[in-house]
Amino acid sequence: MTPEFARLRASVQHNCHISDALFARDYSLCIYLLKMREYFRWERGFGYGDSLPDKELGQWLVEREHLWHGLEDAEFARIPFASRELDPFATDELNALLTMEGLVYSGGYGNYAKPLFFLADLQREEILDGLHVYVAGREYARDITAPPAMSIGETVFVRRESLQRTLWERLEEWRWHKRDNAMGRAVAHYDFEGNFTAALDAMTDREIDSVILHEMGEVEAGRRLGAGWEKLLAGVFRSRAEYTARAVRDHLADCLVTLPALMTREAVPSIHFFFANLTGMRRSLFPSLARAYEAWLGGNAGVLTQVVSEGKDHWENVAHRLLAAFGRDGQKGVEAAAVSIEF
Repeated sequence: MTPEFARLRASVQHNCHISDALFARDYSLCIYLLKMREYFRWERGFGYGDSLPDKELGQWLVEREHLWHGLEDAEFARIPFASRELDPFATDELNALLTMEGLVYSGGYGNYAKPLFFLADLQREEILDGLHVYVAGREYARDITAPPAMSIGETVFVRRESLQRTLWERLEEWRWHKRDNAMGRAVAHYDFEGNFTAALDAMTDREIDSVILHEMGEVEAGRRLGAGWEKLLAGVFRSRAEYTARAVRDHLADCLVTLPALMTREAVPSIHFFFANLTGMRRSLFPSLARAYEAWLGGNAGVLTQVVSEGKDHWENVAHRLLAAFGRDGQKGVEAAAVSIEF
């Protein structure tokens, strides 16, 4: 590790700690502890199947919370590289320097306006439909929150390591009961019993493409909804209306890009995995999509194609209704408009 890389890594991780100091405790206790266990696993380099040392984990947790307590009033550090110091949110400028060194960086905002930072090896870089796509490999700095992907403007970041961790968690959850469901059907396409590591790698590589498709859909949805959508989200911050609005935009993105592309490619394992993740608010708002999946399982792909096509118009109309309601009555307007949007 060169001194320059050490300073770069330390500054990014410092900003991750500040973000966590401000937002990490917003999770419910159960979610917080689960995220902290996996954060410890990543930081200490334990494998997915390794048992974590409880005493060491407990001491680390105390030390990390003590560190965060001292950073609650700190300002984000500028990022030093190539004899320059750049704003931590100047992602494009930083990547213009870092990608030449085989690295990729992101500084942006995630759900609930939490600042998110990461520094990783650059696995691949490409332009897809006008979007700049970075696929990150090994991560050197990160927050407690590590979404598999996110988009900033016309740039998409996919985090292979974070995606693989998410897949492993879903797989472990399924293996407790091994139900005959969408997750089980996705898993059946890989040889997890014969070679777990190779199977997980194969599933990760396949689902990177699905994640990119969803982010492409998010960008297209953003183009259609305009800047007012971000104002809406800020105005309904941490309410049921926010969960609803985010689910609506997810459905629009998936009907615009993700599902049409997966069906055109006949990406059967990824279609199963998509529906394994159709849960919670997203599932309750779009029951016709779950029924269409059942029809697809029975050999009637036309039903799924039709529902996705109709869903594209439906969710765009719903999103614009929410925007109009927010413009009239703020959060109360969004809550009232969200009552009858099920499809």
